[in-house]
Amino acid sequence: MTWFKRESGELETSGQKTVRTEGLWVKCEGCRQIIWKKDLEENLNVCPKCEKHFRIDARKRLALLLDENQYETFDGNISSTDPLKFVDLKPYSSRLRQAQHDTGLKDAVINAKGKLLGRPVVASVMEYAFIGGSMGAVVGEMITRAVERALDSKTPLIIVSASGGARMMEGVISLMQLAKISAALARLDRAKVPYISVLTDPTTGGVTASFAMLGDLNIAEPGALIGFAGPRVIEQTIRQKLPAGFQRSEFLLEHGMLDAVVSRKELKPYISRALDFMAGSC
Repeated sequence: MTWFKRESGELETSGQKTVRTEGLWVKCEGCRQIIWKKDLEENLNVCPKCEKHFRIDARKRLALLLDENQYETFDGNISSTDPLKFVDLKPYSSRLRQAQHDTGLKDAVINAKGKLLGRPVVASVMEYAFIGGSMGAVVGEMITRAVERALDSKTPLIIVSASGGARMMEGVISLMQLAKISAALARLDRAKVPYISVLTDPTTGGVTASFAMLGDLNIAEPGALIGFAGPRVIEQTIRQKLPAGFQRSEFLLEHGMLDAVVSRKELKPYISRALDFMAGSC
């Protein structure tokens, strides 16, 4: 069986002239400063005042990583069959249709092949706007296919995670994807094909518990939330106050859970240098 703000704006009037300010300014959650949206976008959606990394969608991520924003997508035609016919506040099938309409994607990942500073790569990039980037049967299948494509072509693999974890509307079928992708990555590892994992805000739940932490190199963006259970759940379980910065990328780097924290501006050249090193050591 296959299982598969807009911010409210205002009109400012001056005599006969009407000026629309809607969507032109963004408030940074880091420094609480108001930023001209164009300046933010020109700075790769990184706050020019405090360096907070805003979330970006999968297409912008691919444009950031792959040369001249030129790439070929694959496996984008599969979608979930809603295997459990799940209903909470509304049917899962309705959530899927809404997410597909809002993002223009069949599910929460884009697979692509292109070049990173001239080197061919296979990239699998998660889309958080699609039901929180949750991993169901389709996401598991697509990431596994990306791994297999990298294995068949002996091409380095890059997976960019942005996820709230397993998609519980698909129950155990969702949890099965952890083992499925991990097994595919084990085959990639035996073939000595490089795999670089990029963790962005947020990377949590079953994604953290599987492929996101299995890279030959695990890189995170600054300030990214990375963990399995949320901090409030952990505090309630252990009945202790968690240290400052817990589950943020800098904390994980300090405690040996990550190999590097790299700013968005430096990510592409950093990955390129890492792949050069890996190619020389294989």
